[in-house]
Amino acid sequence: MMLPAKAYVFISLNAVRALSIIALLLVFSSSILVMVDDVEAVNVFVSGGSNSNSTSNYDYINNSTIPNQPAGVFWAVLNRLLIIAQTVVLILSELGWPATFFDHYFPVLGSDFGVGALGLMQCLIGASVLSHFVKVFPLVSAFFLFSIGCLNILIGLVFRERVKTTRSILSFRDRVEDVLPPLDRNIETPISKYMMNRDVEKGPSIKEPEVAHTS
Repeated sequence: MMLPAKAYVFISLNAVRALSIIALLLVFSSSILVMVDDVEAVNVFVSGGSNSNSTSNYDYINNSTIPNQPAGVFWAVLNRLLIIAQTVVLILSELGWPATFFDHYFPVLGSDFGVGALGLMQCLIGASVLSHFVKVFPLVSAFFLFSIGCLNILIGLVFRERVKTTRSILSFRDRVEDVLPPLDRNIETPISKYMMNRDVEKGPSIKEPEVAHTS
């Protein structure tokens, strides 16, 4: 069964949205893991590693993404917290909830804008993670998010502000209902026409009067 072109567009856009949410969730979880590893590396560094000259000459604290400089721990942890907060906001934007909040306070992520700005933010997050040496899981997650961000930018350039209406489940259901013919009981169908013609051919039935029996 062939579906209309709009149905394929609807499915494709929602598939990209699902992949976008998955990529954001992966970056969210990997950022937490990286932050935990960084804190553990700092504890090891403070407990004994900072006394050695070989360790103090490193640009980064061993086994971490934290630069060995004043307030390096603060900025590294703040960077991870900002990435986590951004992923949460972008996930809510992809889910479209709460729509009123985004329309008023973050219009570029609201219903009146496309997904180009969303894709740009995803690329920035991915580039921020990829700019440091990380393990395999954060590396793959960030690269996946960066790729989805590029795809969202392309979709935003093609569909512009109507992309969120096109991929909306409620809007798609309304469009399907508009395509279907309305159900009208007064419309003459072949079956009703046949029954009507048959009744006309038979003619009106004459009912014999009942005879009252008297004793």
